[in-house]
Amino acid sequence: MIIVMHSSATMDQIEAVKTEVAAQGYTARSVPGTVGHWIGILGEKPIRGRRHYESLPGVEQIVEISSPFKLASREWRPQDTIVTVGNAQIGGDRVTFIAGPCSVESLEQTLSVARIVSAAGANLLRGGAFKPRTSPYSFQGLGEDGLKILRQAGDEVGLPIVTEVMDTETVGLVESYTDMLQVGSRNMQNFSLLKKVGKSKKPILLKRGLAATVQETLLAAEYILDAGNENIVLCERGVRTVSDHTRFTLDVSAIPAIQRLSHLPVIVDPSHAAGKRSSVIPLALAGVAAGAQGVMVEVHPDPARALSDGPQQLLPDDFKSLVDQVRKVAQAIGRKA
Repeated sequence: MIIVMHSSATMDQIEAVKTEVAAQGYTARSVPGTVGHWIGILGEKPIRGRRHYESLPGVEQIVEISSPFKLASREWRPQDTIVTVGNAQIGGDRVTFIAGPCSVESLEQTLSVARIVSAAGANLLRGGAFKPRTSPYSFQGLGEDGLKILRQAGDEVGLPIVTEVMDTETVGLVESYTDMLQVGSRNMQNFSLLKKVGKSKKPILLKRGLAATVQETLLAAEYILDAGNENIVLCERGVRTVSDHTRFTLDVSAIPAIQRLSHLPVIVDPSHAAGKRSSVIPLALAGVAAGAQGVMVEVHPDPARALSDGPQQLLPDDFKSLVDQVRKVAQAIGRKA
């Protein structure tokens, strides 16, 4: 529920309403981006006493929020959220490019990819230092050494970096190196981790779970928002279906659905959805045409020798082609890239 204060309401009246909300056992939060002063009411128990709040001095009207996710909803914040990551922005009418290797394998490999994607138009550098792998025998990442390499590569080419954090114990370590924390699809409903990154000052890239609904994805974002971090980017990376011609099915329909329900920016990860190089560019174009505000892809100078997910990683020339084609699609639908 949102309490809309009169434009003439005094600060004493606003504070009195907040005090009354707290006295009823709820949390009062100012709603960002609104004209005048709006106060959101949050809490576990059903909110009662609408008439009581309407009768308080300075209150103009009460607006109900119907969705189960409150802070992530358009009702809470009608305007689009634009997330700033270093010198890059994600959201609005701009298409942002995030690119880099699946795994940080060495300084030479990571620097090579960083230079390639930066020259081709990438806005952020991605790379995995901690890798959640299906098999315990697969390459698990270089850990802190990988973080140091990714940081060095990002600094050299002037790109902010984003990398995955896998558990609550390593949040502090990862955020000390990265510009943006990624919560992977397998951790989308790791509620302890969501609460932990919600207290971070770094922006969060939240990937949709392998079989999560749109509502479940937005409720996961709600955990982060409720903990205090408002800088969240959602990522559609494909969901598990009966189709076997790709690794996952990129749910393009989820993009406009999320944008209708939420103010948070949405990007696509066609690399993980496709699972094979030949499908990455077509899926990226489809995602942008559907309204995605960014594209996140994996790039490797020699995918055949990659330590993880080689078949889905783009070659350098492939990434250049992707950027060129995405820019054409963006221009055709009135977007910037």
